[in-house]
Amino acid sequence: MILDRYSGAHATESATAVEAFEGAVWNVLAHRPAGASALAAALTHDPGMVAAHALRGFAGVLLARRETVAGAALDLQAARRSLESRAGSDSERALVAALERAVAGRLRAAAEILAARSADAPQDLLALKLAHALRFMSGDFAGMLEATQRALPHWMADQPGYGFLLGCHAFALEESGSLREAEYTGRRAIALEPSDAWGLHAVGHVLEMEGRAREGGELLEGRRAQWSKCNNFSFHMAWHLALFHLAEGDAERALVLYDRDVRPAPTDDFRDITNAVSLLWRLRQEGVPVGYRWEELADLARRRADDTTLIFASLHHLLTLIATGDRTNAERIAEQIARCAREGKTDQSDVARKIGLDLAQTLLSLGSSASARLDLERLARDMAPIGGSRAQRDVFMRTLALLAARSGLRRQVERVLEARMRLQRNDRFSRLAFRLLGVRGQGAWGAA
Repeated sequence: MILDRYSGAHATESATAVEAFEGAVWNVLAHRPAGASALAAALTHDPGMVAAHALRGFAGVLLARRETVAGAALDLQAARRSLESRAGSDSERALVAALERAVAGRLRAAAEILAARSADAPQDLLALKLAHALRFMSGDFAGMLEATQRALPHWMADQPGYGFLLGCHAFALEESGSLREAEYTGRRAIALEPSDAWGLHAVGHVLEMEGRAREGGELLEGRRAQWSKCNNFSFHMAWHLALFHLAEGDAERALVLYDRDVRPAPTDDFRDITNAVSLLWRLRQEGVPVGYRWEELADLARRRADDTTLIFASLHHLLTLIATGDRTNAERIAEQIARCAREGKTDQSDVARKIGLDLAQTLLSLGSSASARLDLERLARDMAPIGGSRAQRDVFMRTLALLAARSGLRRQVERVLEARMRLQRNDRFSRLAFRLLGVRGQGAWGAA
């Protein structure tokens, strides 16, 4: 049994395989692109390395496409076979048990298994990071914060990975609304671990939530050398930078960033697609022409219309098809979400039933009188289960507010914006929504 530097225990005799696996874990923590090659090296040195098979499986689950989850099922089979052939460690058994749930679409149950492992072994950083990611996709922000709060007292600042742990804690604090503490913790994380893009990301979120757009833009530009080395997480960081420019009214710079850094290639990764869609949708709401940019996203949306592996992704594809006027395929996505709600037995089926289907139908009502009958306030209040960050869900919050305003539903505008203001300050967008409603003077959150 060999213990890696992040406190994972491996039933292997190959120290070289463990060293390669440590490199894979570092790449996961730092959101760097060499994780796959490091896993391949680990499996070259020990083809039966349980944790390497399991981590590759989790990578497929987190990509959240039908075919990547199918690939993760093959990694699960390999991990199971290896586990059966050797006396596996507690950390290896936890990874395999969690992957079983994740492949079955039970992300919350998978996160609970990893959280239990983290509670028993608070310095097992991979278990904590994977649980953090799964809970983020599931909208379980309280669980994210509970896990990091529980682990931190068991760590010392000079331990490998401590800065990455602080970065996870900072993001959990921000998503839970503790902005001051989140900023302090995130800045400490990147001071200790400059390659911690997630900690930098957490600080960026705080600055966005507090309306500190110029400061946020300066922070991300000043740290571009660090986050530009990331995998496709660099596209997401560029998305945040574009939002800072848009918040200052500079749509032209936002579009330049879109082409150069947010959507430099037509990938089929839902994370890249949601960056692109939500930025173009915001520009659309502000009357900024974006030309041809919707078209390649629409092609992807049509290809993904029947894939409800992640409702959050499906809703962004729906926005694309609405923007391009493809009503037929937009309705097809809504029908698939309804089918998922009706027939599925996964976490995403629960999301579809609780919020996804109603939100999809609401988006489809844009431009129709049907919106007057919708409970927009409930959708805004109960949106967290679709996953994503507060900044990512804001594209839907904005849409609900504008839908209420354009329908003349003053009370619903106020309620939607009230829900939004629990997450984000009274910003330029809120004032726009009130102007559309014809409200003057003081709103519930200051000058409107």
